[in-house]
Amino acid sequence: MSLIKAPLLSSYPKYWAECYGTAPFLPMSREEMDQLGWDSCDIIIVCGDAYVDHPSFGMAVIGRLLESQGYRVGLICQPDWTNAEDFMRLGKPNLFFAVSAGNMDSMINRYTADKRIRHDDAYTPNGEGGKRPDRAVIVYTQRCKEAFSDIPVVIGGIEASLRRIAQYDYWSDEIRRSVLIDSTADILLYGNAERAIIEVALAFSRGKTVADMRSIRGTTVVLSHIPEGWTEVDSTRVDWPGHIDQLLNPYAMSEEAANCDKASGKPGALAVDATAPDNTEVKAEPIRIIPQPLKSKADFDKEKSYIRLPSFEKVSADSVLYAHASRVLHQESNPHNAVPLVQKHGNREIWVNPPPIPLLTEEMDQVFAFEYQRVPHPSYGEANIPAYEMIRFSVNIMRGCFGGCTFCSITEHEGRIIQSRSEESVIKEIEDIRDKVPGFTGTISDLGGPTANMYHLKCKSDDIQANCRRLSCVYPTICKNLNTDHTPTTQLYRRARALPGIKRIAIASGLRYDLAVRDPEYVRELVTHHVGGYLKIAPEHTEKNTLSKMMKPEMGSYYEFKRLFDKYSKEAGKKQYLIPYFIAAHPGCDDEDMINLALWLKKNKFRVDQVQTFYPSPMSLATAMYHARRNPLKRVKYKSEQVHTARTLDQRRRQKAILRYHDENGWDNLREAFTSMGRKDLIGSGDNALVPEASKRPQRPSARPKPSGVRRNLETKKQPAKRFAKKRSQR
Repeated sequence: MSLIKAPLLSSYPKYWAECYGTAPFLPMSREEMDQLGWDSCDIIIVCGDAYVDHPSFGMAVIGRLLESQGYRVGLICQPDWTNAEDFMRLGKPNLFFAVSAGNMDSMINRYTADKRIRHDDAYTPNGEGGKRPDRAVIVYTQRCKEAFSDIPVVIGGIEASLRRIAQYDYWSDEIRRSVLIDSTADILLYGNAERAIIEVALAFSRGKTVADMRSIRGTTVVLSHIPEGWTEVDSTRVDWPGHIDQLLNPYAMSEEAANCDKASGKPGALAVDATAPDNTEVKAEPIRIIPQPLKSKADFDKEKSYIRLPSFEKVSADSVLYAHASRVLHQESNPHNAVPLVQKHGNREIWVNPPPIPLLTEEMDQVFAFEYQRVPHPSYGEANIPAYEMIRFSVNIMRGCFGGCTFCSITEHEGRIIQSRSEESVIKEIEDIRDKVPGFTGTISDLGGPTANMYHLKCKSDDIQANCRRLSCVYPTICKNLNTDHTPTTQLYRRARALPGIKRIAIASGLRYDLAVRDPEYVRELVTHHVGGYLKIAPEHTEKNTLSKMMKPEMGSYYEFKRLFDKYSKEAGKKQYLIPYFIAAHPGCDDEDMINLALWLKKNKFRVDQVQTFYPSPMSLATAMYHARRNPLKRVKYKSEQVHTARTLDQRRRQKAILRYHDENGWDNLREAFTSMGRKDLIGSGDNALVPEASKRPQRPSARPKPSGVRRNLETKKQPAKRFAKKRSQR
């Protein structure tokens, strides 16, 4: 097997409307359309975010991409969803609506990990909350259908991407159907959808229907039946008998059954209906079915095969089957060897095509080279859009993440194969920021992406990459076939900070320190020139059992990175400190693990005020652990390892309180919890005590209180110069 090639983005034929050229901003009103000389839009994008014409905002990337293909693209951003009127403001699109909830999942955007309503929204003018509905993809799609019932609706973005099959919904504590079913959309695009959206637009422009688009990569469609001639790998069971003689087709009509040859597994020409009184012979169905345990021994055409997941009804009723389905989906995430997945919802089939082929460097450069204005749409006036302020002077240099952390949705959305821009493309964007963006003072706030130091890192062998099914390239150890040379990143940093007018290049994206220690020269460059006193990293935990459920490295890599960090900081004559991130209430983490983490924090003189409580986002492996209490990192069975999970609000808050042991507001509850756990040794004033005795509560100082949300390092007795404003990736 070798790497699959895909047509270049620049190779697709252009639509006739390319004669209109490039719009200063994609129009958001009929007046703007009139100024451009448009009588209508070919495609209208409906989005839950405010329109910022910047490559960090999905609606801008997809809009500019479609514009480059010759389509007239309009935007309806943050519409009034209470009726269909606002969805008609640009008129009827000629081809389709494209719907996205925005850069964030609308539920995660709206609710905290404790299910409390957030009162702000970073993607809205002046940070105002409540400007998008819950489950925005469903609501927006339904309003588009109400406005123009004959116009197809294409859904995409992270909210749709993570709900392409039946998924556990944390907010309702139930399994929900594929969003394609609930929204009544026509087709779903998942992952980075540049190539898929071009192919879908081209098909619609040629008068084709969704029925003609069943095989486009990176898409999900609804079928009434499976096409003939395919082989089904049946994954609907987790426990199989030791000897399998015959597998009846569970999807056959009631009077039919499929008969498999016992020795070869090949389907027989005829099948006997055992329920018929005279055992009359009937024709077998054309779909050949192979039990998943026998897949490796069967001879069949892999190019014409798919995997059947347990149905929506089954995973709703059986959490073990849900964990199993999640495991199978993640194993089919390599675009070079994945096969379609099928999941039955009632009498309909959800058909998930293999993931999109990653963009080449030249294609990434093309996407980032469109004529972005790099500012919000003028209609917002002087309003402040917090998310824009966060990325205003930052540059995204790559996509994807091969870390595979179970709690993180980046891999499920962007994939494990790193897609990097060229050095020239990145330098050109830095120069554009310097020369064109209002308010630039000489500091680039970030050169990064999902992970700061995966730029141009990839497998050493195309053949190995094409066949690989590892969930992570760095867990449990760094793969020997992974290139860990950070030279391209180091060279990029050096060239960027040498540009005229550039005073400083900061690195604010999360750092994968287990990779960084493989290249000390990179660490030296980073520490000497690109750390402004504090560097955030994410051990997430200290305990082996919990880290194994996260697919995170043990603390040895942290200590090695800290040694290099301290060494090079000293050589540079700088006082600099690491700011570690940790998660409370992650599946697999019990109270003892949290206590050990808290003791580690105390020993190392850290106080963490901004604590991340595990958030069960749709489709992640950690969410499958949370729901099923099983470990999908191993083969899932009914007798599989039980995973401890803090599920109740009290349990989750207790773990968070342990992590914030220094906060006296939680001392009473912690004393009660430690007593009930038989851990009174944690109450007192010794080195191994986390909270003082009730009678020894110290007087609070009269000094002004610390600002909330700031991490304090007790070694320095100093506060960070400013809050880290940039949000972490969705989890």
